[in-house]
Amino acid sequence: MEKDFLKRMPTGLTSLDPVFDGGVPIGSLILLLGEIGAGNRDFVYTSIINLSLRSPLSSDSDYIYPKEIHYVTVSKVRDDIMREISLSFNPDLLEQFDRIIFDDLSNIYFDSSVVPFSWYSNVENVLDRMEQRKVRENVFASLSDTLSAIPHDSLVILDSLTEMASQSLASGHWGNLTAYLRGLQRISKSWGTTIYLILTKGVFNQWQELEIADAVDAVLHFKWEDSAAARRQRIMFFEKFRGVMIHLEEKDLVKFSVRVTPGRGFEVSNIRVIV
Repeated sequence: MEKDFLKRMPTGLTSLDPVFDGGVPIGSLILLLGEIGAGNRDFVYTSIINLSLRSPLSSDSDYIYPKEIHYVTVSKVRDDIMREISLSFNPDLLEQFDRIIFDDLSNIYFDSSVVPFSWYSNVENVLDRMEQRKVRENVFASLSDTLSAIPHDSLVILDSLTEMASQSLASGHWGNLTAYLRGLQRISKSWGTTIYLILTKGVFNQWQELEIADAVDAVLHFKWEDSAAARRQRIMFFEKFRGVMIHLEEKDLVKFSVRVTPGRGFEVSNIRVIV
């Protein structure tokens, strides 16, 4: 069991995995905290595209490639994600994208909102609509069922934590969210499943962001900075990574410049950014 703690799951980003000595520790719950457009979604898209090109059997004693890749959506649908990826990246990168499994929780999310039922459901009969809403559970319960059914040693993307946190805050159940994340952080180790949580920077106050950050294993922060050339530059840095941060700091590999291109997707520079 102790040996399993040393196994790593590649991110699929060839410019980043060497920083992690091949990948992140299996079972990591990783928060991708990003300013709008700064790259956290591009990070995810590039990761799952590259990993989808690798066979799930492509593993050795030290590295585990995900048995399955699950993309869990809270308010979006698969076609929305596919449209964004298709517009962003070259078609040849998407050859094996059908290996990615989409789990759509948007109906449950919108059931608790003011969005008209007809905007997100194909059910036409009013009585059927009411009955459907009665039998559905909340987003947390549905997410738990979805995650529990995924094979161990997989990769999961939750798109996005922002919607779930906003709903928890609006309903006065913020404590349920942080408790859920702590439970998820615990069980992910038993599953050996790595989980990425997408969260938009600035939607919540500083203390709420800190509560979320404290409940996860790692926080990768994506932001915009003005460069010496008077243009905006994407930056990625590690705010936290349990068991890994000390090694990153020792090697001075904590902060990176980032670029996103149609042909290669998300890339980091191994040259440390001086600020």
